[in-house]
Amino acid sequence: MNAHALPRLGLLLAGVALVALAACNRDREPAAAPAAPGSPAAAVTPADAASPMAFNSKTPYANVSLTLPESIKGQGDLHARVYADEVRKLRQFVEGAQGERTEDGFDTSTPPYEKQITVTTALQTGKLLSLKRVDYDNSGGAHPNTLAGGILWDKALNRRIGFTDLFRKGADLSILDQALCSAINSAKRARVPDGASVTLGGPPGAACPRASATEFVLTPGSAPGKAGGITFLIGPYQVGPYAEGPYEIAIPATSFRSLLAIAYADEFGGQLTKTGDVTPDM
Repeated sequence: MNAHALPRLGLLLAGVALVALAACNRDREPAAAPAAPGSPAAAVTPADAASPMAFNSKTPYANVSLTLPESIKGQGDLHARVYADEVRKLRQFVEGAQGERTEDGFDTSTPPYEKQITVTTALQTGKLLSLKRVDYDNSGGAHPNTLAGGILWDKALNRRIGFTDLFRKGADLSILDQALCSAINSAKRARVPDGASVTLGGPPGAACPRASATEFVLTPGSAPGKAGGITFLIGPYQVGPYAEGPYEIAIPATSFRSLLAIAYADEFGGQLTKTGDVTPDM
């Protein structure tokens, strides 16, 4: 063999040996373990949550879903937070359903539990985006439960705000408490004529909720892009027995306009088309 060819041959043999060693090591590496059935998926990050508008998951234990409105697309931080938070809750629901149904022996003749979270646009003004969140939960009890809530987002400040943020510091919100209580009792009398009234400061089940502690959404009125009032979302059992159902009570802005904070006063205007009980037909 040519003497000059020997170094090249040595390098070639060394390369072959390295390739063989790498292949051998790959054979020894354990394969990634498959996810255990029912185990939670990786956490949703804000980056991952920036674009999805829906989430669906079906297992033998539970079927869950999330639907978001188009209006949320323009609010990146809100979109990410709502999506991540709701998906986390849905995954926890699936895990809980699996644990509960497995502990009970997992009767395959019983349909999977269900949880559906639907977020819709209540109203969008120049500064504010008001979203309505409806949570339907059927966990195998005597009856399913549906609860409604609200999300209010200040688009300029890029943050979520609460009920009291809409009003002047130190404003007397008892005016709204009284208006809400009166409207609830009118709605109850129309729905259950012989039902018991509720009062401010009454016992549980017979107490009017305080406006500041009640879920709400902004309500459109006759002026485009303005809130004609506020609709309070009152769940079953909150002011009466389950059979009465939920109440959605609309209070016109004319009854509290003088209490509004300067920053948000211009977001309200016009008249509500309907006040009092505006609960959608079930």
